[in-house]
Amino acid sequence: MKSKSIFLLLFALAHFAMGQESTSVKKGMTKIAILYPSGEGHTFDMEYYATQHMPMVAELFGEPLRHWAIDKGMSGRTPDAPLPYVAVGYFYFDSLEAYEKAFGPNAEKILGDIPNYTNIQPTVQISEVIR
Repeated sequence: MKSKSIFLLLFALAHFAMGQESTSVKKGMTKIAILYPSGEGHTFDMEYYATQHMPMVAELFGEPLRHWAIDKGMSGRTPDAPLPYVAVGYFYFDSLEAYEKAFGPNAEKILGDIPNYTNIQPTVQISEVIR
């Protein structure tokens, strides 16, 4: 009986967690991807990026920000292929206008923090979430 209760509790928690994640990113949202290409001489402090920069940006963006995430590059298409990007950061908003309103007044502070974790010139792509 005890193991059945534990199983049901774990199942409920997993279901709740999956439901939370699936509702945070929806079709039609605006996705901002910040890509940091790998290359000779490039440096990137993932610890600072994950614990300082991205949380700071999320706080500055405030309520209009719906979700954010970080990818740490591992390899290219195959495990032994060269790494195309050392990291990719993502921000999700309900609309492009919401992103522009959140970024505009905070641009100087956000961009000014980049040298604290990398010497890479990031590439930014703005996309519409399809699925």
